[in-house]
Amino acid sequence: MTSEIHRDAWGIPHLRAADARALARAQGRVTALDRAWQLEVERHRARGASASFLGAAALPWDVFARRARLDDTARRCFGALESRDPETADWVRAYVDGVNEGLADGARRAPEFARSGLAPGRWEPWTPLGVWLATHILFAGFPAKLWREEAIRHLGPESVGLFATDGPGTAGSNGWLLSGDRTGTGRPVLAGDPHRFIEEPGVYQQIRLACPEFDVVGLAVPGVPGIAHFGHTGSVAWAITNAMADYQDVYRERLRRTGAGVEALGPDGVWRRALRHTETVDVAGEAPVEIEVIETGRGPVIAGGPEGLEAGVMAAPPPGRGAGDGTGPAEPPVALALRYPPRVTEDLGFGCLLPLLRARRAGDVDRALDGWAEPVNVVLAADTEGGLLHRVAGRVPVRAADNRLRVVPAWRPGHEWRGWHETPYARPDDDGIAVMANQRGPAAPLGVEFAPPHRADRIRALLRERTTWSAADLHTVHTDTFLASAGPLLDRVAALDGLGPETARLRDRLLAWDRRMDAGSTGAAAYAAVRTAVVRRLAAHPAFTALTEPPAYPEVLLPWLALVPRVGHALEHLLAAEELYGVDRDAVVRDALTETAAAEPAGVWSDTHRLAPWRALPAGEPHPEPGLAGDHDCVLCTSAVPGLTDLAARGPAARYVWDLARREDSRWVVPFGADGVPGAPHHRDQLPLWLEGELAPVVTDWALLTPEETQENDV
Repeated sequence: MTSEIHRDAWGIPHLRAADARALARAQGRVTALDRAWQLEVERHRARGASASFLGAAALPWDVFARRARLDDTARRCFGALESRDPETADWVRAYVDGVNEGLADGARRAPEFARSGLAPGRWEPWTPLGVWLATHILFAGFPAKLWREEAIRHLGPESVGLFATDGPGTAGSNGWLLSGDRTGTGRPVLAGDPHRFIEEPGVYQQIRLACPEFDVVGLAVPGVPGIAHFGHTGSVAWAITNAMADYQDVYRERLRRTGAGVEALGPDGVWRRALRHTETVDVAGEAPVEIEVIETGRGPVIAGGPEGLEAGVMAAPPPGRGAGDGTGPAEPPVALALRYPPRVTEDLGFGCLLPLLRARRAGDVDRALDGWAEPVNVVLAADTEGGLLHRVAGRVPVRAADNRLRVVPAWRPGHEWRGWHETPYARPDDDGIAVMANQRGPAAPLGVEFAPPHRADRIRALLRERTTWSAADLHTVHTDTFLASAGPLLDRVAALDGLGPETARLRDRLLAWDRRMDAGSTGAAAYAAVRTAVVRRLAAHPAFTALTEPPAYPEVLLPWLALVPRVGHALEHLLAAEELYGVDRDAVVRDALTETAAAEPAGVWSDTHRLAPWRALPAGEPHPEPGLAGDHDCVLCTSAVPGLTDLAARGPAARYVWDLARREDSRWVVPFGADGVPGAPHHRDQLPLWLEGELAPVVTDWALLTPEETQENDV
């Protein structure tokens, strides 16, 4: 069957084929041609084998992936998919066939293969499921439970609310829907931007998939067939944000060695045999590492073993506080097991992907997402007939409240899973606006920590400033830099008196600042410098000494336990609380203001707030990345880590505007470009657009595209 590759002026692939299977094969092939290095990095990460060519820096992830059994879970999910949904399984196989067809040619284009000594390997039918799982295993932020355990142990239960924030490893997004009553065309518009770690090549791939059954434009995840998160079929469009739901549990396990292997103590008081084997992780330039893989009835053990966690991890709590459940003496050393839905159900939700491509109305999207599994998302959808959808999609277990909040003991009853939550629905406001920005909303019953409401409130306020919008106008929302979370710090600055001349001048500058984190703003630079000084001083206060040294958990989990980022992201709560463990916050702010005034930043915000993309293999000759506007709580969410760095490793991994009146009036952009090969014409050609908040047009007329390849597929 014939398949065709066309390209637009930005090198974005538009694929056309005789049927869905041939189209999946073409998608796999073009992705391998454009993103061979990225695909192979992701395949190795999913298998826990990336240290074999990236070296020791990749070892912590590989150990976690092996112990969490990501590859085995992907295999099991694909096996179940073959029996439950053979059409989708065959479609995934076709995508994998295309990847394997294109990898050799793609690898010849990518210089990283020669630099790392890596040869392209072979994809298996379950590899896309492994890529999906590895990409999203940390989205629910289960390591935050380890942080809460430490915070509760040292500071008490009230610390959970004080430090609640969008965690340092959690991905978020903005998304909004305008009904036809709010647009000049009378048809709905969807827009937004997913916030993720900015990677080069990018984590999203702009693509068009067309066959007689459907014709869809959208943002694909390289290595995964179809268009899962953001798509426009012509008559219906959809988009998602992270729901911030809690759907993974961490159990403290009591393990013991026997002559036959390892046993785990269950909630019924019975010791049962755990699965156990060893695996060897190869490390480039170093000796291989052997690890023990253990799985109990709760799930894979991701930290510790029969001999317990490393010294000091589960030390005795302060007098009067029990370990773990708030009662009784400290528990003996234990291991930690992770329970996550795909490991339990053998389902990653891939059965949704073809129905999404075939959707014609918002109701079709709704029905398709009834089978969504992971990650748990908030979804907006709209169609050309005025149909609207605002719902949560994904699988969240029903269990005890403590499971959602913290680490729970596996040997005590009451912490088992008892079925699945019904996913909530919502509706747009009466004025035809719906906003999703990781705030408490329809997903509130399913989570513990959510993003502050600032982005959602600001988007809603901006959209209400006009009665009528067009797709071309919405970049002004994408790029808004107002920082509402600056209020509590500026309130304390305003209350200071008796300041020296230099410090008073800085105070007055901050109070006159418009609270916009614009790239060229000196006020934003001054505010950020004071904020950094406040965060560092708070984190260094003796009240938090016990939290300054993170426990000896696996390295991949430590970002969630680092005190400075926790203080930085929760700063407004810590400053606004009635009391903070005896900390004199006015004195902290005074000292930080005085310190900053003595060496006030001479430049603008973008001098230090610069893009810091992740690359699996850093470039030989680093080049300076551009300065940025925005900040963590701005709609333009380019996330620094206050107190640690002004560099932005996270931000809008794409932007989109889906117009339901004329799909050709839709727009999109990614941070770099469509091509993953350094130096290629389309590797970084969208960066200027992305920096300015502009978007490229979505081309739908095949006559305006450039044919690149026609292939007869033997399928």
